Amino acid sequence: MNRRNILWSALSAFGTAFGVSRAQAATEAGAGSKLRVVYHLSDAEKVNFVLGNIQNHIDGVGGPEHVTIALVIHGPALKAFHSAQANPDISKRVGDFSKDGIELAACGNTMKAQNVTLTDLLPGFVSAEQGGVVRLAELQSQGYLYLRP
Repeated sequence: MNRRNILWSALSAFGTAFGVSRAQAATEAGAGSKLRVVYHLSDAEKVNFVLGNIQNHIDGVGGPEHVTIALVIHGPALKAFHSAQANPDISKRVGDFSKDGIELAACGNTMKAQNVTLTDLLPGFVSAEQGGVVRLAELQSQGYLYLRP
């Protein structure tokens, strides 16, 4: 067997094992506990798309009581959530998500760079003081599935 075939076989085996472990994790989560998902948002042009994905996710599982969702925002996307700049649709969605128990985490580093505090953001946000990417890693280490639409 040449090197390319050996490498391909190894990668295929890894991919299969990874897919099985993810499928097993999803099945186990459905068996007794809620699935936990973290959405990652940094691109300003994807704000409405990601908020729509989250609502579709909630609707798809039958309501917020069937899933635990966190949204971690950093970079340019955070500007869409400044109270003074947020459009009414984003304000409503954030309010609904907050009532549904979704963690809305704003990157502390981005907040400093944009010179905003939690009071400058829409209600319901918490600060990821160590940074958005640190919060993403923490949630993943706690078993949250990572989604970056």
